[in-house]
Amino acid sequence: MEKATGSPAVGGSYPQKNAEILSSQYGINLFLAGLLLTFAWAVHAVGISKSHLLSYLITLMFIQLLWMLWYLCRSCTQRRLIRDKDTHAGARWLKCGITLFAVITLILDSFKIGYYIDFSNCLSPTEGIFPVTHAVHTILQVYFLWCHAKDVIQSFKTLERFGVIHSVFTNLLLWTNGVLTESKHQLNEHKERLITLGFGNITIVLDDHAPQCNCTTTTLCSIFSQGIYYLYPFNIEYHILASTMLYVLWKNIGRKVEHHQQNKTPFKFHGITVGMIFGLIVLTSTIAIVVVYLIQIGGSKIKSELALTMFYLHAIFVLALMCTAGIVALLIYRLEDRSLDNSKNPARKLDAELLVGTAAGSWLLSWGSILAIICAQAHPKYTWYNLPYSVLVIIEKYIQNLFIIESIHREQEKVNDDIKTLRIVTISRGSTLSLTPLYKEIYNGRATRDTGEVPCLFKGSICGRENDGTGVAKEETSQDNTSVMQSASDFSFYSRNSVTNNKRRILKNIAAFLFLCNLSLWIPPAFGCRPEYDNGLEEIVFGFEPWIIVVNLAMPFSIFYRMHSAASLFEVNCKT
Repeated sequence: MEKATGSPAVGGSYPQKNAEILSSQYGINLFLAGLLLTFAWAVHAVGISKSHLLSYLITLMFIQLLWMLWYLCRSCTQRRLIRDKDTHAGARWLKCGITLFAVITLILDSFKIGYYIDFSNCLSPTEGIFPVTHAVHTILQVYFLWCHAKDVIQSFKTLERFGVIHSVFTNLLLWTNGVLTESKHQLNEHKERLITLGFGNITIVLDDHAPQCNCTTTTLCSIFSQGIYYLYPFNIEYHILASTMLYVLWKNIGRKVEHHQQNKTPFKFHGITVGMIFGLIVLTSTIAIVVVYLIQIGGSKIKSELALTMFYLHAIFVLALMCTAGIVALLIYRLEDRSLDNSKNPARKLDAELLVGTAAGSWLLSWGSILAIICAQAHPKYTWYNLPYSVLVIIEKYIQNLFIIESIHREQEKVNDDIKTLRIVTISRGSTLSLTPLYKEIYNGRATRDTGEVPCLFKGSICGRENDGTGVAKEETSQDNTSVMQSASDFSFYSRNSVTNNKRRILKNIAAFLFLCNLSLWIPPAFGCRPEYDNGLEEIVFGFEPWIIVVNLAMPFSIFYRMHSAASLFEVNCKT
């Protein structure tokens, strides 16, 4: 009978596992085809133009739009059904973040439309169709994620797996396209700056895809062409966030969810003033450094060297503070005795994997810089600051990853059910004198262990009868003992509570400080302040083309790491 009962369940899991494997392979092939097409356009392959790449992306977005519309229509017809939800997926602050990036992405699309109108005489029609399609895709996708990011799909599972994985890799290809376009722009500026630093032996060949015709309105063309590249960092973050949220939705298809109440963790500014003040100081100073860096770099050799030195000194100071804060947080965790939550959670698992995986990008760049400093024959003065900077980047991310991963896996403190019961009974009986010590004793796990008697609460009205007539002396003695026990219990309770609150306050301030620091360190590489390009020493040791390839591959992961860390630290602050 056991085999007969168990066999259908085991057999039923095979089709779903096959559907998961088939859909993942479909997505990977979809991505690889688009990746090769993107690479072919980047290297000016024969017979491949930008219109071919954009046509492929438009087709993928159109298919995703059809699937999302079908899913939304089906959800409307079944809105009365009770559906399983993953309470850990699609947090409200994450939805707000992706909405902000989506709004800026829509501004980017409007700039692209304006750019196409000005150069319409020599641009392919696909360059006008693409931003329009992308804008519609962005609006519908954000609405879809707001409404259905928490869904645990239990019907049409095979079809939905293909639809969701198609959406995941469509966003990854749009992310890749944005990264490549932005990197080509940064590379052109970098090649021009190398001349001012004295690296004239490097061949300077600009890779330009500018239209081969005149603009109808020069001023607007300049605004559109320059503004587009300042908006790309937000577009890049939007697509990578959308792909991660959709991936969690794909992992949740067919999953059996444990039904339990999740504690809401709203963000509060109370108690994190110190961390916010120091974090805002770092953020303000970083913005000022970036502005000065972009103005000075490329002006002359002396100005460029001063800009690099200024950047390295500021980054070293900030990274040292972040390392110290992370070590303090980890030491506090070592002093606490709290169990870890090891339950199955796709969103939390993905967060941890992304932290370690994307950190590898900046670790690769740091080790490349360290090796270049060791092996180089000539060392300009400013390059020596690159050594402590690269070492601190490795150490800081190592410590921060440990702190974040342990924080998101720690169980939240729960109030004992007995304490909740005592609070209710205390109010209903209107007497707090005899119940207060019991409340504290139960909290400290030693309720009436000295006397071995059952507390008055559980004796009904026995205590009330003992206070009649001949029990006056007994009542006075009981009240004296109660006052002594209450004093000792109050001291123990409040001392423990005070220590716990102090630790919690320190951890919240550290999380708030690291949150703002990660936002600060996201700004420089995202907006063109990249010493890995401008340092020049690595190009001499490794060669210009090899090092540029390494930087272009690793830099997007390094940029995403900072934004993802900031999002994770925001969640840590809410949970602490």
